[in-house]
Amino acid sequence: MAKKERLVVIGGDAAGMSAASQVRRRRPDMEIIAFERGRHTSYAA
Repeated sequence: MAKKERLVVIGGDAAGMSAASQVRRRRPDMEIIAFERGRHTSYAA
């Protein structure tokens, strides 16, 4: 049984969310987990 790959993003600022977004487009099967210390994460339309 193959293990599902994961991307762990530390920091929900613009750079972290941009990296997660790029990986989501290129590897839609990959699990993405983002950790952010503050109350808000960055996002763009």
